[in-house]
Amino acid sequence: MAEPSSDPSRIRKPGPEHAVAAFFDLDKTIIASSSALAFSKPLLKEGLINRRAALRSAYAQLVFSLAGADENKTERLRAEVSALCAGWDVAQVSAIVRETLHDVVDPLVYAEAAELIARHREDGHDVIVLSATGEEVVAPVAEMLGATRSVATRMQIVDGRYSGEVDFYCYGANKAVAAKQLAATYGYDLAECFAYTDSSTDIPLLEVVGHPHAVNPDKLLRREALDRGWPILAFDRPMSLRTRIPTRSAGMVALGVGAVAAGATWYGLSRRRRSR
Repeated sequence: MAEPSSDPSRIRKPGPEHAVAAFFDLDKTIIASSSALAFSKPLLKEGLINRRAALRSAYAQLVFSLAGADENKTERLRAEVSALCAGWDVAQVSAIVRETLHDVVDPLVYAEAAELIARHREDGHDVIVLSATGEEVVAPVAEMLGATRSVATRMQIVDGRYSGEVDFYCYGANKAVAAKQLAATYGYDLAECFAYTDSSTDIPLLEVVGHPHAVNPDKLLRREALDRGWPILAFDRPMSLRTRIPTRSAGMVALGVGAVAAGATWYGLSRRRRSR
C-alpha cells in the first residue's frame, strides 16, 4: 500500500471559533535522538554520573537510534533513569540543561520539524511538546523550539532533590490524557487538532485528534498508519536551530536564535481519521 503523501494545499483550516493545538512528541520526532540520553556528557562533566553510566547511556542512545524504543525498552529506560537520578539536586540539573542546551540539542533538531512548528505557529495554532523525558529537560527544549507549552514526566522532588519516584509519567496513554486535559483547560477542539509522533506507544494520542501524523514511524506505527490512512512523514535533516526558530526568551535571543526562515515548506497532509 502506498504511503499517504504530504500536500499543504489540502489542509482544511479551522474556523476562528476553534482553538487548535499541534501536539508533538520530542524524541525521534522533533530531534533525532533521545533528549534525556543526549545530556549524558554534560552530566558526566558535572559529576552527576560516572563514566560507566555515561558509556551505558551512549550505548542505549545508539540502540534507541537504530532500533527504536518499544514499550518494554522505554519502561526499562524509565526505571533506570529514575534510579540513576535519585538524590540529584534539581536546581543543578536545570542549570546544566539550560547552560548546555544549544550545544547538546541544537544539532539534533530536524529541519523539517522546525519548519512544521513554525508553520503551525503562523497559522495561529498552539504548539505543545509531550514527552516521556523529565520536565527539567523538556521545558527549556520546548521553549527553545518556540512551543507554546509542554507536558513531560514529573519526578517526585523532596527537599530540592529527586526521590527516585515518578509523580506523572508522560508516556503512552498518559499523553492522550494530557492532551484531553489541555483541551479542557485551553478550549482546544481535539477534532481540529494535530499530533505528530514516531512511536506506536503514542497511538492513544493519535486517536484523540482529528489530524494524526506518523513521523519516522516504528514498524507497528507504520502498519497502523497505513491501515488507517494517517499521513506518514519522513524527517531526516538535523540542522541547527540558531537561525531558524524564534523564541520568547531574551536569553535565547541573545544566543543568536534568529527569525524563522521564510517560506517553510513542510506541513503534513491533514485529514480526518478513517475508520478501520
